[in-house]
Amino acid sequence: MVQARQDDQDSAREELGETDGPTEDELQDAFDTIVSDGAQRLHRSWREILTTGFAGGLEVGAGILLLFAVYAETGSHLLAGLAFGVGFVALLLARSELFTEGFLVPVTAVAAGRASVAQLGKLWGGTLLANLLGGWLFMWLIVRAFPDLRATAVESGRHFVDAPLNLQSAALAVLAGIAITLMTRMQHGTESDVAKIVAAFAGALLLAGLQLFHSVLDSLIIFAALHAGAPFGYADWLAWFWYSALLNMAGGLLVVTLLRLVRSKDMLKEERADARAGG
Repeated sequence: MVQARQDDQDSAREELGETDGPTEDELQDAFDTIVSDGAQRLHRSWREILTTGFAGGLEVGAGILLLFAVYAETGSHLLAGLAFGVGFVALLLARSELFTEGFLVPVTAVAAGRASVAQLGKLWGGTLLANLLGGWLFMWLIVRAFPDLRATAVESGRHFVDAPLNLQSAALAVLAGIAITLMTRMQHGTESDVAKIVAAFAGALLLAGLQLFHSVLDSLIIFAALHAGAPFGYADWLAWFWYSALLNMAGGLLVVTLLRLVRSKDMLKEERADARAGG
């Protein structure tokens, strides 16, 4: 009886939608886009990964410049976070990449059998390194070009390196991973450029406006503070960075990405079957 009822529901959904399987059309379209995009990113060469990640660090740096400028003028983290949204818009339109944007899309492509775990590790490692290098260079330029922002940079950097490793810090890092992955999911769920830009500003407001612990974004803020003569060093940054990066991954992978994979279980099976048939 239960199986018959389920079959009736599946048949009704197939008749109402355009897809062959028992899934909503919008979900199927978003899933296909994510798998296709993820597979392309995972099959990049080292040159493509490093240059895309380096550009991503530079573009996020442009958002941080606005963040510093607005915070110095207003003292408002929310307004500064909204201004930082320009950095996420630049990432979106220039098709560059942050390490923390690689949780939902590439992982789904791996789960669908379109790429390997080794390729995922290559993408993550190369993108993270290039993000940090590009951001470090851009922060040096900011500090040299805008000496009036040095005090703001030091104040902003100390907020992170002075934070103890406790439950609050862990929760801030997990929330940052959830927020950036949710932003990615929203941008891949629509074809509208306007909606994608709105999602970018929403993500910026959450991450920078609420000072969540985002491993790449806040590393660049700390780098700016170091260039400005902050009373701490790179060892202090590393002591903050390692757990922030791991907990960003936990939030992005174990909350948003895992839920999407469970929701898309049937489509993943079909994709893996198609990948095996075509391989």
